[in-house]
Amino acid sequence: EKPMEGEIIAAGKGRTTDDGKLVKMEVKAGDKILYGKYSGTEIKINDEEYLIMREEDILGIITD
Repeated sequence: EKPMEGEIIAAGKGRTTDDGKLVKMEVKAGDKILYGKYSGTEIKINDEEYLIMREEDILGIITD
């Protein structure tokens, strides 16, 4: 199936490895991305739908 396209609204500071080191996110708010159709978890806040996903689920960042 074709990947879906979306835009990052917000991103966390990263993930912590088993040895306690912080690995920063490669994406930031405003980035356009490709992701798998069934990736993430859909939520609804104030009648707006959002998709929460792990960075590992992102297939690629679209550059201009």
